Amino acid sequence: MASKLETLNRWVDEVARLTQPDRIHWCDGSEAENEALTELMLESGDLIELNPNTHPNCYLHRSHPSDVARVEHLTFVCTENKDDAGPNNHWMAPTEAHAKIDALFAGSMRGRTLYVIPYCMGPIDSPIARCGVEITDSAYVVANMRIMTRMGAAAQARIEREGRFVKGLHSVAERDPEKRFIMHFPEELAIKSIGSGYGGNALLGKKCHALRIASWQARSEGWLAEHMLIVGIENPQGETFYVAAAFPSACGKTNLAMLIPPAAYLGWKIWTVGDDICWMQPGADGRLWAINPEAGFFGVAPGTSAKTNANALAMLDHDAIFTNVAVTADNQPWWEGLNDTVPAKDWQGRDYDPANGPAAHPNSRFTVSARQCPSFSPHAEDAQGVPLSAIIFGGRRESLVPLVFEARDWAHGVLVGASMASETTAAATGAVGVVRRDSMAMKPFCGYNFGDYFSHWLSFADKAGKLPKIFHVNWFRKGMDGKFLWPGFGDNMRVLEWVVARCTGKAAAIETPIGSLPRAQDLNLDGLAIGAPQLAALLAIDHAGWKKEIAAIGEYLASYGTHTPPALHAEQQRVAAALA
Repeated sequence: MASKLETLNRWVDEVARLTQPDRIHWCDGSEAENEALTELMLESGDLIELNPNTHPNCYLHRSHPSDVARVEHLTFVCTENKDDAGPNNHWMAPTEAHAKIDALFAGSMRGRTLYVIPYCMGPIDSPIARCGVEITDSAYVVANMRIMTRMGAAAQARIEREGRFVKGLHSVAERDPEKRFIMHFPEELAIKSIGSGYGGNALLGKKCHALRIASWQARSEGWLAEHMLIVGIENPQGETFYVAAAFPSACGKTNLAMLIPPAAYLGWKIWTVGDDICWMQPGADGRLWAINPEAGFFGVAPGTSAKTNANALAMLDHDAIFTNVAVTADNQPWWEGLNDTVPAKDWQGRDYDPANGPAAHPNSRFTVSARQCPSFSPHAEDAQGVPLSAIIFGGRRESLVPLVFEARDWAHGVLVGASMASETTAAATGAVGVVRRDSMAMKPFCGYNFGDYFSHWLSFADKAGKLPKIFHVNWFRKGMDGKFLWPGFGDNMRVLEWVVARCTGKAAAIETPIGSLPRAQDLNLDGLAIGAPQLAALLAIDHAGWKKEIAAIGEYLASYGTHTPPALHAEQQRVAAALA
């Protein structure tokens, strides 16, 4: 019988003919392979060894100054029918896209090694997990994929058993911003990325596979691929409740995933399952079961400190790769917000001069195994996943949106997720307080039309009998003085406790037109310096403001035309009527 790897072998041969590498290396994920690649990168200057006494097995990578972030305007979803990609994506016809990018791939690996990376997104034996293969000419990508996925021989064995995988082709090529594209072909389960060596553009298992392609795959197979963290909340009785949560960027996602409960919460624990991506599907018991498809964290370094995220900091002193951070005089990694030390070299390797801007790039990163996190969940590798009690949506809103509210049912919860938004800050655009909708925090990552995506979410009301309750939180409400009303960080535990108590029927709430809110006495405020007026402001409902908001949500839903499900329009109108 012909090997199921025949498809893979044939594809590797095709790519090699197109890209013309000097060598082909099939990655097995072994320690020996990793050591050899590290040596290679130290010699080429792709990696710089950090202080071995303070940070053993830690390395710094400096990317090209023109290649430091995801490039949304060069990211395409290439479906046969433009409507399938939707107005939420940049679209190109597949034939045109293949022709355009293949012309750039021609000869792009001359003088280089072509690496074949078989990987599994999710625990290697999980029925929810899916496999992929990335072909790349970057050893840096291999090193990162080894941390971020289950990469190597075991993944290749699963691919041989199943005979199916997502194809990802990547080349740094000339790193020319004019010749940089990230193309997704959902109908072919394929990705092509050229001209960038940066994280999300080059580590194709991450946003490209685990969200854009997986969201399409999930719709056709009856599951969900979401931009969400997953945490376990353990109470003093030893019961653990799992929650998934979606936030747009700059809303403290990783901090919440690794939260340390405040002193008032003796006996409570937070267990980290994942900080960025969640795949979930209905189980035989009617609940949604979730896995983190990733095996590591690719976190933003600036702002990470002992105060904001002690658990993240604790995992970064060994076996980590840092990208575009600064270094101190004794060669330790440094970034803004870390400590009071003054860096010696900035992220570009220049002597540090404040006139050149921040020492670490604002989007500088760390790549580290999830197992190094002190709060890593003992159930993060469970093949069946963890059962979800709640799903939380959140945004950055300075006014209007209360600290927390609960959706009345699944359909209302989908509306809450579809309409979630953040306000722009002056630093971002100059126009303050402009509301930007980012449905389910998936705006840059949903691989198909948002209207169809909302329909898919609604369909779970028929697929699972014990769906998680849905909540919305807003840690960013401000008072008249312009200061935050809520302390955030570890104190967000107080909101999570109410969420869990609502899921178990042990907490009261007030019904309002926008959802159910806690009363002041329903939140544990022990040890928190917060006055009654502050709390009242955090839980206040501005009816006039909400009438405008719900009307704006109606206009937003209408922007997806006939693809928006009538049930979602009906839900928006129900809330509007309740407010009237």
